[in-house]
Amino acid sequence: MSGATVKNTTGRAATRTVTTPVSRMTALARAELTLLVRSKSTLITAVVVPLALPVSLFSVVEDMEVEDAGLTVGLVLLPAAIGFSLLFGVYSALTAIYTARREELVLKRLRTGELRDAEILGGAALPVLVTGLVQSLVLVAGSTVLLDIPAPEAPHLAVLGLLLGLAMCTALAAVTAALTRTVENAQVTSLPMVLVSMIGSGVAVPLELLPDRLASVFELLPLSPVIALIRGGWTGDLSAYETLGALLTALAWTVPAVFAVQRWFRWEPRR
Repeated sequence: MSGATVKNTTGRAATRTVTTPVSRMTALARAELTLLVRSKSTLITAVVVPLALPVSLFSVVEDMEVEDAGLTVGLVLLPAAIGFSLLFGVYSALTAIYTARREELVLKRLRTGELRDAEILGGAALPVLVTGLVQSLVLVAGSTVLLDIPAPEAPHLAVLGLLLGLAMCTALAAVTAALTRTVENAQVTSLPMVLVSMIGSGVAVPLELLPDRLASVFELLPLSPVIALIRGGWTGDLSAYETLGALLTALAWTVPAVFAVQRWFRWEPRR
């Protein structure tokens, strides 16, 4: 923020506070972080669940014949863990947050001030996005030590996949919140995306282990390109054609979701 000197109607000098989009979003993010810490259910969804699920998946992956697909247990669990973080820590948590702030009239009040629509949604999402990013880094460090995962062959692909996942899950969470009536219903409306992604996007079962026809269909699901890019970042076996296909698939979900939010997002409580 910076101060600008102007003259009021009496001719006296007055200081007007000039804000920027960054300062406004930062202030909103600080307030949202306080609310996130106070909400135990949302905090558990965003922090605890994504870290606990990969542990429960370990024994299942061990029984899979992942070596036949050129993978290891670590190379299956790490992308899966990041996928869980995106699904529960970002998508599900943000769906509940957007719905709660709308029903509490917070979003409506924020729109009467200087904040623009994109700044309101972005500022509200910022603490969750930072949490998801930090979680992913912790998962990478932990997996490298505990699962003996080597350094990534193409780290730029892993970074690209993670950033696309964060952007996509944020946009899809806003779309889901627009269809959600209450905070309690947010657990139900976000469930289809979570279940479909866990089953068909290579989170629980790598697509390399599925029949080719089924895998080619599942590759079109929202989270599939994200998992493919993250796993390809470590294996380094993702071709330029496959990378472009994953990128286009991710954008094909993200761009329409952003358009849908701009057009149909509800800022007032659903009655």
